[in-house]
Amino acid sequence: MIKEPTYEVPHIERERITCRELTVTVPGSKSITNRALLLAMLADGESRLSGILFSDDSRHFIHCLESLKFDTKIDEPGRSAVIRGLGGDLPCKQASLNVGSAGTAARFLSAVLGVSKGTFFMDSSEQMKKRPMAPLLDALRELGCRITFTEKENFFPFTLHANGFGNDTITIDIDKSSQFLSALLIAAPLAEKDITIKTVGSHGMAYITMTVKMMKQFGVNILCPDAHTFLIPAGQRYNALHYEIEPDVSAACYFYALAAILGIRVTVKGVHRDSLQGDVRFLELLEEMGCKLEETTEGIALTGPGLGHLNGITADMSACSDQAITLAAIAPYTNSPVTITGIGHIRHQESDRIAAITENLTAMGIRCEEGESFVKIYPGTPCPATIKTHDDHRIAMGFSITGLLADGIVIEDPACCRKTFEDYFEVLENTLSKLGTR
Repeated sequence: MIKEPTYEVPHIERERITCRELTVTVPGSKSITNRALLLAMLADGESRLSGILFSDDSRHFIHCLESLKFDTKIDEPGRSAVIRGLGGDLPCKQASLNVGSAGTAARFLSAVLGVSKGTFFMDSSEQMKKRPMAPLLDALRELGCRITFTEKENFFPFTLHANGFGNDTITIDIDKSSQFLSALLIAAPLAEKDITIKTVGSHGMAYITMTVKMMKQFGVNILCPDAHTFLIPAGQRYNALHYEIEPDVSAACYFYALAAILGIRVTVKGVHRDSLQGDVRFLELLEEMGCKLEETTEGIALTGPGLGHLNGITADMSACSDQAITLAAIAPYTNSPVTITGIGHIRHQESDRIAAITENLTAMGIRCEEGESFVKIYPGTPCPATIKTHDDHRIAMGFSITGLLADGIVIEDPACCRKTFEDYFEVLENTLSKLGTR
């Protein structure tokens, strides 16, 4: 893992590349890892999870399970874990948990504990204390949970005084995060009666689709009478499984973006079109921009177009918003402007990501315009600049790709990638070393 305070991105001269086909391996999916950990915790019996992503987020999640006294066996070198669930029961009724900066742990565990029975103190990192929780906490109060706040109302840290489900119908606002809905869906089978969850607001639903599919894999079915209503019939319980976690498509996208701007072919092992992960949509956007996709037995292979042939597009990225930064990072190398829409909610993630896109592109001399839920980027030649990461792993990884074709791009605080891909820069360096230019 890169621990230096800054990282200068290597400058690649496209005309000197001698190896034009690469195969890359990325770690397991963060989103699937954390859902699988929670589903295994709620299942009846021993689940074995393989291909786990070990990062700050997943380690915090695991530490929370251990704080709740669940029986866990963790094998980081083997990228696996064994979790013994109690069929929805908890080993203890009082605990103190720290979710760090993990949004999934923060939302998912709060929902499950908030509809269980007991008293649970929930703490977090300073970064997580700034992220929205009110829609989920409002829903938990409506379900009968009493919540007391240690610092600021509706933000971490707080204490959940939980007494089970006190209502069978709930409405949740998902404008700022789909995790609020995923959290309640996963918690719903703990009720003794049918639970109906209605949504208001708008958000890309790719992660909800992932949640619903994974719940089904663990034995719980959800009915959807309409696009805004989810019915979870009573009497269902999660089954223990041996569950294989997919490679992280979010991580893979940085290497596909690398292929797009360098004009080479990159295959990421284990990434396929039928992935549970919504970020597969990003590859379709690259295809619209002039890249060629090929499904192989090893994984999806993407070939970038020649210099000057990467097309600008207008893209609604609500379904794959984690890749908005990645698209913005390669936008300077397109032949026409790139407009990214449907991303207002990313202002409330690890950083204000729209503002961070504008700040860093402007520092590189790239013209861009932002609105509440969009950003427009014009082609240009990036100038030397230091990328302000704001302790946000997506900014560090995304703008490292910009730096490959520009002189003097320096990433501030590269270690922030520990949140999801702690050896990202080592993997990037290893990948670049195979190009034959260095």
